[in-house]
Amino acid sequence: MTDRSELAARVEAFVREKIAPYERDPRRSPHGPAKQLVTELRDLARAAGLLTPHILADGSHLSHRETAQVLRAAGLSPLGPVALNVAAPDEGNMYLLGKVASPAQQQRFLEPLIEGRTRSAFLMTEPAEDGGAGSDPSMMKTTAVLDGDHWVVNGRKTFITGADDAGVGIVMAKSADGATMLLVELPHPAVQIERVLDTIDSSMPGGHAVVRIDNLRVHRNQVLGQSGEGFKYAQVRLAPARLTHCMRWLGACTRAQEIAGEYAVKRSAFGKPLIDHEGVGFMLAENLIDLKQAELIIDWCAGVLDSGARGTSESSMAKVAVSEALFRIADRCVQVMGGTGVSGDTIVEQVFREVRAFRIYDGPTEVHKWSLAKRIKRETLQKLS
Repeated sequence: MTDRSELAARVEAFVREKIAPYERDPRRSPHGPAKQLVTELRDLARAAGLLTPHILADGSHLSHRETAQVLRAAGLSPLGPVALNVAAPDEGNMYLLGKVASPAQQQRFLEPLIEGRTRSAFLMTEPAEDGGAGSDPSMMKTTAVLDGDHWVVNGRKTFITGADDAGVGIVMAKSADGATMLLVELPHPAVQIERVLDTIDSSMPGGHAVVRIDNLRVHRNQVLGQSGEGFKYAQVRLAPARLTHCMRWLGACTRAQEIAGEYAVKRSAFGKPLIDHEGVGFMLAENLIDLKQAELIIDWCAGVLDSGARGTSESSMAKVAVSEALFRIADRCVQVMGGTGVSGDTIVEQVFREVRAFRIYDGPTEVHKWSLAKRIKRETLQKLS
């Protein structure tokens, strides 16, 4: 399809008409939609010709700007990205494999993801109690030691989204060459889920797990790219992934604003509709401003990435600006709706929880600000020298 706006319109109609009704499905749990529900939703998307819409039949991707239209439409329901196979971490993992994996690796690990036959996990973050890598990946404790034709991997990982029931794992470990990514078929007896954490968000299948890796043997042909280049490849993945998170949650907050606006128009208090009270109407007006600003900064950053630039600083700026704006939007929607806003009667309550978590994952706001401050210092010193 050449008209990407038409594709986005089809996705929006599909999500609103076919997927949103599942938002009350009992197969949704605190650890994400159940496998049976995921399969059912993806079958609907497949039948509609909308499964994995951001990857074209020849294996190429939509541009980042085109992807923004599609993912925002998918995000109009928390179940939309799961149904269309554009959810995290799979979307980011597919992007990375498409850029770095060998043809044989793509056939083995990428194709099942594109076809929606399995899910994936990106195993990088490590438990704080182990002194491992969180916001600072250089603290990596997980090791990969070469033994003949195999790497032997040992360590623990945490907050691994979708690890439970994933079919593909990308494991980041510290080798003699430096950070190295290895591709693993899951489940694997050497990769054990210790527990699935109870977290504030609940949109991602499999939840977020603590994983132990005990003498995992990985053939050397399953190294992603080159050993020692793991941090480089992480940046290939992370800058676009930060932005696609923004795209999806912009859609969710657009829907929350619609729900809150309808509530404010229909609900009356003190002799008039809520929206006619400045305290309510102004909150919805501020939401409209924040939504437009979020849309514009996403479009700007997408344009930077489409130019071929790495977009590291730009994606940090977008991630901070959009996640903070979306949290304000979701918070105001809850406030406008009062008791209904904190109930499960609409998705507003879930969107609030999801966006609160979004301010942390893919880099907390403060880490991105710190990174930007370092850039300011570096560039200022260069000018002064």
